[in-house]
Amino acid sequence: MAKISLGVNMEFVRHADKSFEWGVAKAAELGYDYVEPMVHWGRELLSEAGYFHSVSMLDDPLRVKRVCQKHGIKVSGLSAHTPITKPEIGVEYLKQAIRFAAECGAPVVNTDEGPKQPWTTEEEDFVLMRYTLMEAAKVAEPRGILIGLECHQQYSKTPAGLDRIAKLVKNPVIGINFDTGNGYLGGQDPYKWLEKVVGRLVHLHAKDITVEHSSAERGKVTGTPVGCACGDGVIDWERVIRICRKAKRDIVFSVECGTIDQAERSVTHLRPLLKK
Repeated sequence: MAKISLGVNMEFVRHADKSFEWGVAKAAELGYDYVEPMVHWGRELLSEAGYFHSVSMLDDPLRVKRVCQKHGIKVSGLSAHTPITKPEIGVEYLKQAIRFAAECGAPVVNTDEGPKQPWTTEEEDFVLMRYTLMEAAKVAEPRGILIGLECHQQYSKTPAGLDRIAKLVKNPVIGINFDTGNGYLGGQDPYKWLEKVVGRLVHLHAKDITVEHSSAERGKVTGTPVGCACGDGVIDWERVIRICRKAKRDIVFSVECGTIDQAERSVTHLRPLLKK
């Protein structure tokens, strides 16, 4: 039976105008065991000034490892979403994210197909995605890093579409980072979908969706950046936990919410459920 631990995506401090280091300390204070940092290329003003949580892949990966060790918290994976339909971006971005993950102690790199070019056909997109994933897998495999493909965009919004992407490259490093909220908002049954992929699950985005959000957007979108506090929305977390116990490896629930208050309510709701 798989062990399930609680983590939080660093997006929970996105509106707090604080640094990555501050966010890690806050996550540990709230009682999380893991964080999921977001990485980016190059340099940008807000992160450099300490007003945003994203970490540049030009930084030393040990920056991430040291601050997590300082606060007694681990890294569940890297949020390294890049359009794998655009290999001029996705190939080098993922390869760098994988090398960064290996040094900072993140076992998983999460991504999705991203927005496609308006002028490419579906057939062309799948050729491009295969190329990107093959290049990424060749870097990930010798480093023991897993690639978590997420349901988030035009092709991965259905179980069949996500499966098609995941099967483009036959390599055990390619798995599924299931997002409960995205699956639900896309109009799917998230529990049946999770049952379908649990054997390939490497990471989970624990995202809840309010009733109001569901009424406004379900079936009309392919996902959303963050959800509400776990327990405040429509997702049955006890059912999600029961399914994830069947996973072949231990799984981190990385809570995806938009505020510190939501992150606190999420860990308060989920912790007792994991003890049942």
